[in-house]
Amino acid sequence: MHRADGCREYVRDMSSSELTEATAADATTRPAQDGAGAHGERAARAPGEGVALGGGRVARAAVAIAIIPARGGSQGLPGKNLARVGGAPLVARAVHAARAAERIGRVVVTTDDAEIAEVARRAGAEIVDRPAELSGATASSESAVLHALGESGFDAASGPAVTVFIQATSPFIDPADLDAAVLRVEQGERDVVFAATPTHGFLWRERADDADGASATGVNHDPTDRPRRQDREPEYLETGAFYALRTDGFLLARHRFFGRIGIQRVHPDTAVEIDDAADLARARALAPRVDRRLAGTVAAMLARRSGAAWVADPRHPFIDVDAVATDFDGVHTDDTATVDELGRESVRVSRADGAGIARLRDAGVPVLILSAEANPVVSRRAEKLGVDCLQGVDDKGAALREWAAARGIRLDRVAYVGNDRGDIPALDLAGWPIAVPDAAPDALERARHVLERHGGHGAVRELADLVLAARAATNAAAGGAPREGESRELDPAHPTREQRGAIAAASVTT
Repeated sequence: MHRADGCREYVRDMSSSELTEATAADATTRPAQDGAGAHGERAARAPGEGVALGGGRVARAAVAIAIIPARGGSQGLPGKNLARVGGAPLVARAVHAARAAERIGRVVVTTDDAEIAEVARRAGAEIVDRPAELSGATASSESAVLHALGESGFDAASGPAVTVFIQATSPFIDPADLDAAVLRVEQGERDVVFAATPTHGFLWRERADDADGASATGVNHDPTDRPRRQDREPEYLETGAFYALRTDGFLLARHRFFGRIGIQRVHPDTAVEIDDAADLARARALAPRVDRRLAGTVAAMLARRSGAAWVADPRHPFIDVDAVATDFDGVHTDDTATVDELGRESVRVSRADGAGIARLRDAGVPVLILSAEANPVVSRRAEKLGVDCLQGVDDKGAALREWAAARGIRLDRVAYVGNDRGDIPALDLAGWPIAVPDAAPDALERARHVLERHGGHGAVRELADLVLAARAATNAAAGGAPREGESRELDPAHPTREQRGAIAAASVTT
């Protein structure tokens, strides 16, 4: 990439098709990284095979395969499997939850849609092409799961002990619930365990008037007897989120319910199933609160899966990425500017942010500043920080895609932090879309994580600390060895601390 005084005005020099092809080729040629974060692709393992760590240790033994049917057609909400909730497409959220579960060894998405397949693949799933005869509106989900098992080479004799059927239209799945359901089936307690939430609601069924004039009748209660809630045993509402199935029994029954059936109680907040636009709006409204509750658990489980130690804290997600990109105004600054009598602008930045970026550079993490405005102050700041910078950018998504492709970095391995509508194209591409707390509502809606610190007051430092903590945890689990695909070659524009020390030592000796 051409660099001129730390920053250059962005000129898009690749066609959309060339950009798509370059990124797709990169995604298929770069090796998968075991122990990656929520979006990093993980190498396929056979059921029951643990994650190999530094020193030959194995993190856990997985016994289940997760299968996620996600067809492209939808009558109620077109394209719903790609609809974003909390910064991630629904199919990617399902993959993330399955990959975070410790007892699931393989995650497969079966789909007839190329875009869904690409999103799922980038999220870390294997892909099974779903044939047209199993992709229509009348095709059962069971038929897709059975086909995916067959395409994965499994039968009643050789299949994994447990198959977990997961529906992408349930956006809030706790990996701990998946593990609990799998364990109950694995240990023989039940043949099927499905997600359900307790309810004490009085249900009614409306019917046509008959001779006695009645038009509605109680379904689960006697209308003349109204016991208090605390005096009633709960009933359970099937959420549709997941079904843990004994594989050999499922292959014989060819239906999700058979044998001894158990209920895995899930939190009522997670009992959301998206069928139409109203459901999607409700899920998006709930996401900031529900995701914050789940984030700590998911982070800790992802870290443990890679053999790393991590404290479950919703403020500290496991942001394991290979690069960081940011907006400038409102992220590095407080989104205000001072103008003197000559019309010269100045902005306020945080020294803490500078220190955070220096640590990222020392760790070999590339950093990019993207700015819609072409302004000398952006150039000067990028030059001082020693990072890449593109300004005068109309389409930040295209610019981010080109920069990542040029560096051989998958977009799902990029964290991008923004604050306004102009950042949406980049937020939609990044594996970790992140927002500052006072970001525009449209930007907040797309964020997987919202920082606590504001722009110009340490927001970049906060993100840098999260990224470096995740890298330290995974590197420690791997015995301190370089991460697969991580370069140790000298980048003259971004030398690490170790490389700068080696350069200085060489200068003294010569």
